Parts: sequence; C-alpha cells; structure tokens
Amino acid sequence: MTEIRTPRLILRRWHDDDLVPMAEINADPRVMHWIDDGSVRDLEYTAEAIERWEEEWDEEGFGLFAVELLASGELAGFTGLSVPEFLPEAASDVAISWRLGSPFWGQGYASEAAHATLEFALQDRGLDRVISICRIGDEASENVIRKLGMTLERESEHPVYGYPLHIHAIDLTEFDA
Repeated sequence: MTEIRTPRLILRRWHDDDLVPMAEINADPRVMHWIDDGSVRDLEYTAEAIERWEEEWDEEGFGLFAVELLASGELAGFTGLSVPEFLPEAASDVAISWRLGSPFWGQGYASEAAHATLEFALQDRGLDRVISICRIGDEASENVIRKLGMTLERESEHPVYGYPLHIHAIDLTEFDA
C-alpha cells in the first residue's frame, strides 16, 4: 500500500470510512466553486469517484491520495495524480490536483500535500513531467502551483463548460525536492 508522510499529513489510499467526510467536502459550494460547472456532489457521486480513483491506482500505478491530518486523523480531502481525460489535448499527460475541505484552507496543507505528491510522481513513479490544469481566476490553486515551481505552459478552454484554463508544467530537471 502506497503511503507518504509529511510533517503534518498522511497521503494514503482510500478507506471505507473516508466516504462520508469526502462527500461532505464535495457538498460544500465553496469547495466546488472552481470545479467543472460548480455543482456540489452527493454521497453517491463521491462513492463512484472514490471507486474510479482506486481503479486508477490499480491501472496506472498512481492516483488520488486521501489526505489525512497526522495529528487528528481527520480526512482533509485529496491530492494526487490522474490522467486528465476530460481535456483531449492533455490526455497523454499526468496531472496533479487537489481538493481540500474549507476548514483546511489557508494552512499550507494543499502545498504540503502537492509537493509530496509531485516528488512521488517524479522520483518514485519515474514520470518525466507533470502538469496542472487550473481554471483562470482560481488564485488559491494558482498559488499552490507557483509554490510547486510549475510554469505556465499555455492557455486552453474547458471542452464542456467553455471557461478558460491555465495549463502549467514541470519536468524532472526543474523540480527542487
């Protein structure tokens, strides 16, 4: 089982008892504001999503980690790697992403988890390059992306919702572990 420990977090595979707290995160309009069409998600959607994330681990050797606070054991959300199939021009890339519950914002957890995930991608999984796809205007995510050392590669557009996206990238030679 793949697990990464940082000073304050455990990044791990999903457990059955993660479903309800992740569904609560997905049901928060503030969390979902920048994701797809901004709609909140329910328990059933979350269960299906976790199942897909676990399948990606089995198929690709990477996926989305559950992010657990080391001190309390609370589920804070996720960070991890996925193939961005929703964006055809990037479907051959691997993207890093994150989603944390609003009580965990502004404390550096997203940056800490994303940095550990990027290190995992480039050093443990041997990926040469990782991208991040961010809706233009999502300053909190842009801030995490800057902290990772990723650079803006191009602008694009969401193929379903039509809003503008930034695609950032970093390769192994640029990464500072």
